[in-house]
Amino acid sequence: MARILVTEKLAEGGIEKMRAAGHDVDVRLNMSPGDLVDAAADADAIVIRSATTVNAEVLAAGSHLVVVGRAGIGLDNVDVAAATRRGVMVVNAPESNVLSAAEHAMGLLLAQARNIPQAHAALVSGSWERSRWTGVELHGKVLGVIGLGKVGALVAQRALAFGMRLVAYDPYVSPERARHMGVKLMSLDDLVAESDFVSIHLPKTPETIGLINADLLARAKVGLRIVNTARGGIIDEAALATSIASGHTGGAALDVFEAEPCTESPLFSLDPVVVTPHLGASTHEAQDKAGETIAEQVLLALAGEFVPFAVNVGAAAASETVRPFLPLAEQLGRFFAGLHDGMPDKLEIDYQGGLASEDTRILTLSALKGIFAAGTEEPVSYVNAPQLAEERGLEIREAVTATSRDFVNLVTLRSATHSLGGTLSGIRGDPRIVMVDDHTVEVPPAPHMLVVRNDDSPGMIGVVGSAIGSAGVSISSMAVGPSAGGQTALMVLSTDRPVPAATVADLRKSKGILDVHQVTAI
Repeated sequence: MARILVTEKLAEGGIEKMRAAGHDVDVRLNMSPGDLVDAAADADAIVIRSATTVNAEVLAAGSHLVVVGRAGIGLDNVDVAAATRRGVMVVNAPESNVLSAAEHAMGLLLAQARNIPQAHAALVSGSWERSRWTGVELHGKVLGVIGLGKVGALVAQRALAFGMRLVAYDPYVSPERARHMGVKLMSLDDLVAESDFVSIHLPKTPETIGLINADLLARAKVGLRIVNTARGGIIDEAALATSIASGHTGGAALDVFEAEPCTESPLFSLDPVVVTPHLGASTHEAQDKAGETIAEQVLLALAGEFVPFAVNVGAAAASETVRPFLPLAEQLGRFFAGLHDGMPDKLEIDYQGGLASEDTRILTLSALKGIFAAGTEEPVSYVNAPQLAEERGLEIREAVTATSRDFVNLVTLRSATHSLGGTLSGIRGDPRIVMVDDHTVEVPPAPHMLVVRNDDSPGMIGVVGSAIGSAGVSISSMAVGPSAGGQTALMVLSTDRPVPAATVADLRKSKGILDVHQVTAI
């Protein structure tokens, strides 16, 4: 049972999910920074939203910390670098509010185009002003989407339904993907020159701060209207106010601001401006999803399993192609560690087949996690596995091969003395070990396994089977593979429990037995 410290209001479903897993969930709201340091001392996990700052002092106090979870997207309030140095995983819920954010962007787009908030305010104050608040249609207008991530893609999809023409700026999106989305990619300068509306969907980084500035606005199409539901600071607000006041920029709809909470701005006095107080994620559905998603991520981290939304893992989130191979890669790592008496100096990992076109860095981390989990008492995670490799002097080389002779996909681990290959088999994608020390075999990974290399001569299977049976151990599965030259053979056996060490020692002394390794794959 772990202690999970929750410092801000979280959806009850998330709280209950963590408690149902058997953990002690300690909800403490409105703590001072000093109280947070004290409360972190014996916490295994801290769950926050946007108001709590987890800095280096908090992380240092949390000597048992495994994970910090942010129920939302932004991580400005977490010292991710300090967490990584301490081997603490940082996770967020990046997809919890994408639908809400996209819908809010569309709502602001419509509100700005049709002056809905201004007309409402005038009417409830007693003024019937039909002619003053004449708007424009979206149909046939050009929408420039700056950032084609998840939210940007959803906005583009919805804008197409309104009959808008779409252009986009995103240097990380391929033209082919953009074409599939019905979007034409172009430079930022060309985008603002051609667009009637712009919707911003970028992260806040040193490169994006002030991206929409006075110079860019001056080069933009006259009458351009800007929507920002991403992050404050991407737009130079003073420059935008000046451009709108001059009539060059047609208007804006803003949900985020450089400094929040924001209650005063030169933008607020301008008629063509619609503003909301950072409501992009403020739906019941988004809050529920954020709470439940972060609970799931924290539980996975505490269990030492793959955490899809870990931001400091050092590898991209696993794709749908890669994800099924994560358990296999860890199982191969555990098996590989068992084949070695000590840690090898070098590890080569080769991804063959369809995997060669994917980002496989997370698979390498999974393999390292399996290798070190088999040989150290130190907790091993996707965060500290590379650090352990560096500390232990393990040199890692990754390679990809687009073709695989016998399998659709194949993962191979190789050192100077041993080799191991695995794949997923059948419709269900069952894991299979298909090569050990360059001998072809096929056996499912199991908690208790024995690898026996012997002379390729009659009776050797009987020698091994008799020894194991005499020890009261049952063989669950077995695969036999000859060497390429035919002089030796390899047996890989799964057993219902570990083979006693004395039996293993006796087997090693048996005539014709060249080597015996007891390994664990699960």
